[in-house]
Amino acid sequence: MLVLSRQLDQTIMIGDDVQITVVEVKGDKVRLGIRAPRSLQVHRKEVYDDIHRANAEASLSPDEARALTRAPIPPARAQRAAGPAANVRPMRLTPTTPRSITALPRSA
Repeated sequence: MLVLSRQLDQTIMIGDDVQITVVEVKGDKVRLGIRAPRSLQVHRKEVYDDIHRANAEASLSPDEARALTRAPIPPARAQRAAGPAANVRPMRLTPTTPRSITALPRSA
């Protein structure tokens, strides 16, 4: 892991398209502004993990899901899952996140 030190209003470049700027430092919290192309998904790590977990669960068969949760699947739902919709790929979950965060006015 590369570890860099930056002060307020200083920027780190990742490639040619991604800028990460230190916007605010308050105690043990650091606010970062990220400017990246819209084609690049930017998520906090915990959101990223939730998206991947939800996608993995959505792609499970009813039997795999039941084994994971140990909860019985109602017969009507199991029948629907076995029908034509079973071949549909799961929807990719992407919460809307701003691509560019502007600095807040500094309080005196």
